Amino acid sequence: MARTRIADAASSLTLRGRCLVAGGITLGLLGALLGERALVQLAVFVLALPVISALGVARQRFRIATRRTVTPARLPRGDDADVLLEVANTDRRAGGLWVLTEQLPPELATRPRFVVERLASGATAPLRYRLHGGRRGRFSLGPVRLRLVDPFGLVLRTAAGSDTAALLVTPRVRPLQGSGSLTGAGGNGGEGSRRSIAVHGEDDVSTREYRYGDDLRLVHWRATARTGELMVRLEERPWRAAASLFLDSRLTAHLTGGQVTGPPGDPAAPPDTLEWVVEAAASIGVHLLRRGAGLRVVTETGELTPALGRGPLGPEELLERLAELGGSRHAGLQAGIEALRRAGVDGPAICLLGLVGPDDVHALVRARSGPGTDVAVLVDPEAWLDAGVTRGRRPLAPAARAELCTQQRQAADLLRSAGWQVVQARPDQSVDEVWSRLSGPETGLGGAATYGAPSISAAGSAAGQVPA
Repeated sequence: MARTRIADAASSLTLRGRCLVAGGITLGLLGALLGERALVQLAVFVLALPVISALGVARQRFRIATRRTVTPARLPRGDDADVLLEVANTDRRAGGLWVLTEQLPPELATRPRFVVERLASGATAPLRYRLHGGRRGRFSLGPVRLRLVDPFGLVLRTAAGSDTAALLVTPRVRPLQGSGSLTGAGGNGGEGSRRSIAVHGEDDVSTREYRYGDDLRLVHWRATARTGELMVRLEERPWRAAASLFLDSRLTAHLTGGQVTGPPGDPAAPPDTLEWVVEAAASIGVHLLRRGAGLRVVTETGELTPALGRGPLGPEELLERLAELGGSRHAGLQAGIEALRRAGVDGPAICLLGLVGPDDVHALVRARSGPGTDVAVLVDPEAWLDAGVTRGRRPLAPAARAELCTQQRQAADLLRSAGWQVVQARPDQSVDEVWSRLSGPETGLGGAATYGAPSISAAGSAAGQVPA
């Protein structure tokens, strides 16, 4: 027990306190050896000072409560957030000299330090600091680490709280323009439009069996008499756009590291291909969802669903899932392709791919065989490598680099031969630039082609069978 107390006392000394103790011991030894009583008295005084400071700090009692207000609580990557940390003294006595340090992830900011002196009982000290969302993810702010220091700075006592606050850093959502076939408009291009089923006469009206809850005013009596079952008219039904968004987040399929210079005027450009693909998924997905499209989002591990696992993804749920999406260790795209096939969405597939080969896209095209307006956005490995990113810790050898670019080129050619629209993304291109290329006349995606139409010609040619 005595050894434990001695160890605790020694550990509570600051560097200044330890130097003072060492100096006192040295003075005492010199005074004893030389027979100088004055040196011994000075040594006793020097050694007594840390002891008195330790007793003063040990006697201090504190009870504090903290509250954080993060503005905004959901932060797009690259933006800043302001945090108001309110520290209240809930003890009956005034506080001493407090040094408060907020525990923060290094990706957000350096740990801010605050000095609060003699905070009155019941008083609150507002402390402010700023965070920078440099990386996606869900981060925990806090707890506060409180340090009690004596006036001489010789003894330090620390205690940590337990309260924290959450900050969600989501991928950026770039505003997209264009009204081509990828706008997510339904019907003839209007947002949230409704498609009327043609009715050329009373005999040609579309009908179906009556279901519980149907309006009795829609009962079609002639069809009911003809079939012997209660039938209702179908004058109009909602016609909603539909699309699938496939996101390749494999670690082996992306180039990371280095310092990439993005498009001019973009201070928070994606630093690697994975971040570019995630940002593209967030921008395109939110764009389609806000225009009324029914969207299914799939990665190589399966379909993304809301946190509660119920209902379709909305814009906020999509950003929340993408914020926590990291690089996976899956070797292939098989699980994601199977999930894309099971989704059974009638609309086109928008595939955001990293480094792929002919085998990867061969299976992808087979899963999407048939007429459609499928689109593939591939990263341009040559441009990203020239920008300074690497695959692994070491730069690629010239032979490996050439093989990588060849595989990507073959994959793009295979997709084009199957009727897909293919564009490549460079580091100096933003998501909206690539999107404008998809909606532009050079890709054949402009005009009035829409999701879910019986005849889709926006892709220029139907996605047929995989070439042998």
